[in-house]
Amino acid sequence: GGYQVYSLKGMRKITEEGVKFQSHIDGSRHFFSPESVMDVQRIIGADIVMAFDECTPYPCEYKYARNSMHMTHRWLVRCINRMNTTQPEYDFDQTFSPIVQGSTFPDLRKESAEFIAGQNQEMNAIGGLSVGEPHEDMYAMTELVCGILPADKPRYLMGVGLPENILESIALGIDMFDCVLPSRNARHGILYTKNGLINIKNAKWQDDFSPIDADSDAPTSRIHTKAYLRHLFKVEELLAGQIATIQNLSFFLWLVSESRRKITEGSFNSWKSQMVKAVSQRL
Repeated sequence: GGYQVYSLKGMRKITEEGVKFQSHIDGSRHFFSPESVMDVQRIIGADIVMAFDECTPYPCEYKYARNSMHMTHRWLVRCINRMNTTQPEYDFDQTFSPIVQGSTFPDLRKESAEFIAGQNQEMNAIGGLSVGEPHEDMYAMTELVCGILPADKPRYLMGVGLPENILESIALGIDMFDCVLPSRNARHGILYTKNGLINIKNAKWQDDFSPIDADSDAPTSRIHTKAYLRHLFKVEELLAGQIATIQNLSFFLWLVSESRRKITEGSFNSWKSQMVKAVSQRL
């Protein structure tokens, strides 16, 4: 999709028809169009089919961001036409989601959000954020867009992220997130807990025989010790990354489920303020 094209900067060429790119693995050449990307997502049976867009970098010149956004809108029309003229390959429905773009320019974000909302799809996504811009800019764009996208349809903030970013974005009206951070940071020994961040490779954990996270829903984090996990990382045992990943995924699942519970109770905002401080500190 759009972010994968973004990540291949230097190996791709974007035109109105689509994107030509070269594989970073074997150098083979490929072409993505809005239509072909919809076809692929039909074939793989994606539960949520994302529109083909261009994810602009940060910083981004205004003129480029505007032209890119308009092209993304034109691509969206092609995506919708393809979805409307094809059927799911398997025996279940697929949900289609357009994507708001516009970089960090309020007028572009407003224009894009209004265009996307006007397509009347089942859900809506916000892209082009969490690409290096200050968190304040991300929150400002998210708040602006959430004020335009319909509240009765899921709002999906793509590529986010840090626990504190998730909590603040939920407060602004976001319902869904995705990010590689839990597993990527786990492979480097960074653990997320309710009390803050742990770099398990640090020497301070060498003789700490307390559980990795006694409050975790993951049995592996309650059974194994910090000292043991640090040892696994030091000897480059693959099990280290697996245990750390289970810990992080467990934490993020807890974070969003607890957020839902607090929203239902009516105490989310006060809880969020406490949690943002807790989860962003290093232990």
